[in-house]
Amino acid sequence: MRFNITPVVKSLLIINILIFALDAILPMNLNELLALRHIQSEYFKPYQFITYMFLHANLGHVFFNMLGLFFFGPLLEQVLGPKRFLTFYMIAGIGAGVLYGGVNYYEINRVEKAVNEYIADPNPDAFVTFFYDHGEDYLKRTREYTRVFQFMNEQFPEAPNEPQNIESSIQIANNVYYIASNFSTMVGASGAIFGILMAMALLFPNMEVMLLFPPIPLKIKYMVLIFGGYSIYSILQDNPGDNVAHLAHLGGMLFGFVLVKYWKLPRYH
Repeated sequence: MRFNITPVVKSLLIINILIFALDAILPMNLNELLALRHIQSEYFKPYQFITYMFLHANLGHVFFNMLGLFFFGPLLEQVLGPKRFLTFYMIAGIGAGVLYGGVNYYEINRVEKAVNEYIADPNPDAFVTFFYDHGEDYLKRTREYTRVFQFMNEQFPEAPNEPQNIESSIQIANNVYYIASNFSTMVGASGAIFGILMAMALLFPNMEVMLLFPPIPLKIKYMVLIFGGYSIYSILQDNPGDNVAHLAHLGGMLFGFVLVKYWKLPRYH
């Protein structure tokens, strides 16, 4: 099929780029309203399962997502037709958000349980365990990290029975849960884009694409396999400094796979 920009892909590119530009120039922070949050957060709204797909964290984030949409979206839209392609894009993106939200719900409930267990028996050793198992990653995002670290290693151990120290440790534990439940967000079209990549790998497995880094040709089925494998590896590594939502990538691929199989789309190449 001859490559050309298709109507839905063109519209999605314009919407994503326009929203990114507006987010950069408007005085209000669109992420506060539109990013996907933990479903028990006081800031969560159901529409965020859709709106998060049209926000991006930075220029590189929106550039690479839109690059993927620009190169792979038109061919898939020609195969599916505009309406079905838009349905595919939205389901893959929403599905990625739902999967991410479900796992996020489980993880934050673990934090809540750990907080309650600590409150039942607050002491320096238990606080250290709670800090490294649940609190460190969240507190690193705040200005309180250094103060909490000093409190944990100096102030609390020196006076473990001091009521003020016990109360401070409980307050810190509660703050960890508040940060975890209210300030964990996800943005980006990556889930939908990875759904498109999965569909392309299933429908055109032997189509060669030119990678950017390194600039070598590779069959798309192998490229998707590498992307999926890297996402799984990154999830297992659980690197606190990694802000990429690898689970959403896998979620998009999963929903893309299911849709292609459910619609019984034929293999083209």
